[in-house]
Amino acid sequence: MVTLSESESPGVSLPSGGGAALRRARKERGLSLRELGERAGVSAATLSQLETGKTTLSAERAQSLAAALDVDPHRLHPDLSLDGRRDAAPEGPGDWRHFPPLQLDVALRGALQSFTEKGFHGSSVRDIARRAGLSVPGLYHYYPSKQAMLSALFDLGMDDLLARSRVAREEGADTRERFVHLVEALSLFHAHRPELSFLGTSEMRALPTRDRRRHAEIRSQQQHMVDDEVELGVEEGVFTTSEPRGAARAVVTMCQGIARWYRPGGLYTPEQIAAQYVEFSLGTVGARP
Repeated sequence: MVTLSESESPGVSLPSGGGAALRRARKERGLSLRELGERAGVSAATLSQLETGKTTLSAERAQSLAAALDVDPHRLHPDLSLDGRRDAAPEGPGDWRHFPPLQLDVALRGALQSFTEKGFHGSSVRDIARRAGLSVPGLYHYYPSKQAMLSALFDLGMDDLLARSRVAREEGADTRERFVHLVEALSLFHAHRPELSFLGTSEMRALPTRDRRRHAEIRSQQQHMVDDEVELGVEEGVFTTSEPRGAARAVVTMCQGIARWYRPGGLYTPEQIAAQYVEFSLGTVGARP
């Protein structure tokens, strides 16, 4: 069985882009995957995916990893300048609404299918390997355990949702619009990525304690974004709810529920569902006309 540390052996082929630069910087600092993960709040499994090119190193993640490594962000990602900002033009207003097909390596694809159908505890390593088209030893070449696969899927889902939410919120011109954008981002994510969303709400207890705490903190960051806009809206008189925190929790929970019933090809598109849930959410917070 190949562990995360063994996956760093010279026989592993690395890309010439950000993954290779990330690995060189980590090695120069004398850090293991786990040590860097603890600094940056990223699982060791995800870092391994980034370094080997199985997961794309985004500009946002490169910036946070550069801070953890104390290196120039531009070294890890060519679209970042010396002060950590993007050199390239900022993302367009529709980027956070666009959901390309999910890019997963074969191991994670098999794990996601099995976890979604059978749950974490009902999924065997043999079944995951079969779905991935791998042998069991071949599956362990990608990840050292079922828990590592689950953690990597959690990372992919929560990082994607958090990044979209931040961009959506920043595009809002005022409190009401920022709130609307956050609800729209949540609704679209749970409709377009129902499998990742379902795992995030049903299988967190299966994670190791450290990963569970980290993912709970990421989930709290998402909730706090909505909390802040609702509380500010109440202060400004834009929203009239007497329980801003409770209303904000209700909104997020309502959006999470989309993943449990939405299926592609149904009566409504994800965009139509998002519009409906924006209306429901504005009612929940007591938005003024």
